[in-house]
Amino acid sequence: MDWQALVLSVELAAVTLLVLLLPSLLVARWLARTAWRHKAWLEAAILMPLVLPPTVLGYYLLVSLGGNSWIGQWLQEQWGLSLTFNFLGLVVASVVFNVPFMVQPMLRAYEAIPRQLLEAGLVNGLRPHEIFWRIELPLIWPGVLSALVITFVHTLGEFGVVLMVGGNIPGETKTIAIAIYDRVQAFDLAGAHLMSLILVVVSMVAVAASLLASRRLSHAQRTGVHT
Repeated sequence: MDWQALVLSVELAAVTLLVLLLPSLLVARWLARTAWRHKAWLEAAILMPLVLPPTVLGYYLLVSLGGNSWIGQWLQEQWGLSLTFNFLGLVVASVVFNVPFMVQPMLRAYEAIPRQLLEAGLVNGLRPHEIFWRIELPLIWPGVLSALVITFVHTLGEFGVVLMVGGNIPGETKTIAIAIYDRVQAFDLAGAHLMSLILVVVSMVAVAASLLASRRLSHAQRTGVHT
């Protein structure tokens, strides 16, 4: 069992959540409310990581952020940063790849809020931040929870994108998914099975916990009982 790779994957998932949470919440809120006529194109761009092969997305990230690109050269010259074949590069790739998994559940939750509730809050003198905390957040919380769980377990299983951008450096970019691939290549099927089983169990438990929590929250909202 490659515990180092598992810990690295958990760290990558945690950082990805921290980076994506607030921007995804703001984007979902804006998309749910805006009448911008080009909104469909933005939503399509957000959904692109769902339909593109991970290796294609990883390739373009590698080309765009590598040392031969103007972005890579500028970051290296100005800040001494490199975004390929290191943990920072994995974070950037993971954030880009997971945008739809964070935004979509939140967007669906926002779209389900009756507009009359928001208007009632304004009529009763609530300020925008009060409407968010007292009306919006309690209603969208199941969607936020689903987004966090889905993104976390999805990040644990990322392979193509992280391999293209980060390579396979033990302790730096070798995630649990890459470790499983290495074990299969080395015909260590027992090791690959153990790590795969851990991912299956963690993913199942996380998704089940998310569903149960969302149902309890939805039930509390319907009945007016806070759990």
